[in-house]
Amino acid sequence: MERPELPLPQLHAFVVLAEELHFGRAADRLGIAQPPLSQQIRRLEDKVGHALFTREPGRVTLTPAGRELLPAARRALTDLADGLATARAVGSGRAAAYGSASPPPWP
Repeated sequence: MERPELPLPQLHAFVVLAEELHFGRAADRLGIAQPPLSQQIRRLEDKVGHALFTREPGRVTLTPAGRELLPAARRALTDLADGLATARAVGSGRAAAYGSASPPPWP
């Protein structure tokens, strides 16, 4: 399996923009200006190889490719947050380590 090279800030920006469907509101939620948000989305679209949003004056919508990516992006961010919380709990002694003997899905 090919290892994906999708930076988390781009993935997070994608999910927030997909939820807001408005660059200004999404940028506000992310605590960044609109130009950096637009740049992150463009870089993600370049990596995916397809537009994820249609951009029209006053209107932003998900493309079919964007609708397909959204559930996977949400799962990836949720899984990472859950993994970090578990690692912190194990590291602080609040939880026992479990099943970490299996190798990662990619090299």
